[in-house]
Amino acid sequence: MPSLRLGNIAPDFEAETTAGPIKFHEWIGNSWAVLFSHPDDFTPVCTTELGEVARRAPDFEKRGVKIIGLSANGLESHNKWVQDINSYGGKVGPTDVQFPIIADADRKVATLYDMLDEQDATNRDAKGIPFTVRTVFIVDPKKTIRLTLAYPASTGRNFDEIIRVIDSLQIGDKHRVTTPVNWKKGDDVIVHPSVSNDEAKTLFPEFTQHLPYLRTTPLKVE
Repeated sequence: MPSLRLGNIAPDFEAETTAGPIKFHEWIGNSWAVLFSHPDDFTPVCTTELGEVARRAPDFEKRGVKIIGLSANGLESHNKWVQDINSYGGKVGPTDVQFPIIADADRKVATLYDMLDEQDATNRDAKGIPFTVRTVFIVDPKKTIRLTLAYPASTGRNFDEIIRVIDSLQIGDKHRVTTPVNWKKGDDVIVHPSVSNDEAKTLFPEFTQHLPYLRTTPLKVE
């Protein structure tokens, strides 16, 4: 199966989750979505990640983003693990995991999304089946894949960065702009090359021309 690329439609699937059965596209609805995978339940790095996502749930919600996790275990294991995650929480104390976690003990979804760690021979379960790597997919309301990330099992993800990318994508879709290196919400943005200078004078009256191909502008966003 070829790897999924940016611009592909995220494959649809049905799965059991800690919040009940879902059909992925139906579950996304008209929202954005973040699908992120884990190699195993009751593992230290994963526990810190899920606690952080639960803590940041309001940040995703105000951006119209649904969150769904995946781990290569069954529902009974997931439900017990959620108790640990809520108990640990993170630096700010206990959390409340409300987002669904997909039960993927047979690796069907992991295989569909090319999440399996085929290279690391040590990253396998007792049956010898590869675990998933720490993969992230950002999917827009049209079910198009807009970002993919793959982290090694040893490295926890940076959800500040994932939220930063969501801000960039949403602002770009709405305002015909792109975002420069190390951009954060509130910083100046880049006028999209498809916008002529005449258009820019109307759309972005405060824009600055730095180079023939590089124009920046302040952009007030909520």
